[in-house]
Amino acid sequence: MNAKLSTPPPVYHPTRHAHQHFISLRGWRYHVQTWGDARLVRAGRPPLVLLHGWMDVGASFQFLVDALHAKDGFDRFIIAPDWRGFGLTESDTSTDTYWFPDYLGDLDALLDTLCPEGAIDLLGHSMGGNVVMAYAGVRPARIRRLINLEGFGMPRTRPEQAPARLARWLDELKTPQSLRDYDTAQDITARLLSNDPLLTPDKAAWLSTHWARHGADGRWHILGDAAHKRVNPMLYRVDETLECWKLITAPLLWVEGDRTDLKAWWGTHFSKEEFHERLSVVKKVRKATLSPSGHMLHHDQPMALAELLSDFLAH
Repeated sequence: MNAKLSTPPPVYHPTRHAHQHFISLRGWRYHVQTWGDARLVRAGRPPLVLLHGWMDVGASFQFLVDALHAKDGFDRFIIAPDWRGFGLTESDTSTDTYWFPDYLGDLDALLDTLCPEGAIDLLGHSMGGNVVMAYAGVRPARIRRLINLEGFGMPRTRPEQAPARLARWLDELKTPQSLRDYDTAQDITARLLSNDPLLTPDKAAWLSTHWARHGADGRWHILGDAAHKRVNPMLYRVDETLECWKLITAPLLWVEGDRTDLKAWWGTHFSKEEFHERLSVVKKVRKATLSPSGHMLHHDQPMALAELLSDFLAH
């Protein structure tokens, strides 16, 4: 159980405010946040697209956007959508399963709509990092610079695992999924602080009202579809993934936190050493580790991350 906060913490105040948009993409009403606009685009300063991870939202990048703005000294056109089934992105029809290729399709449609010409700078965190790696391989001409924040991928699978995985998925389709709800926004803040010990209370308080919504029932509900909790019926195929990675032509910046422990997620099935061996198939890679930082690099070390990005994107 998450500890309750005795008093409301101070709330973070953004220095660069986002504009809210809703765009129709592939049957979804996509919520997209932007900072600045296309008039800021110039040679060497293409749009920067930020893609969040599982059970997160585009607003999660606000702290990084502010740090980049302070570092760069002038604005960039930055775009951060809420993935399908997260945040304020919604569809008129319900879904019981989310398929990885749909994230690529949504990203392709988003870029066709907002950035139809030229290459972009593309950053993804966690699940979003896995998306940007695949996308940069299959659409290499669309990417000028690529940043992957702890999008490790998953353990190698074996074909004989497929029957049990499909059976589990069928069973889970019959099982209602739900996410916990909360009494107050302060409870959401406490949950965020519990998830990430390096997140400061002011940032958690600001993020809580973007990560969750006050419902008609008086409760606070996390802005994520519970269907995301169901197992993916398709196995993660490392060999196919690496074939996509081999086609990446953009320089890649890989960033990880010194406190991230893959054993907590995968036990002995997948290690950082194995991941870095996979990453060796990418032609141009720069690696960095932030300290102290866990998985939420853009929350834990926004200024240090902005320093890395500012240098990487300028060259």
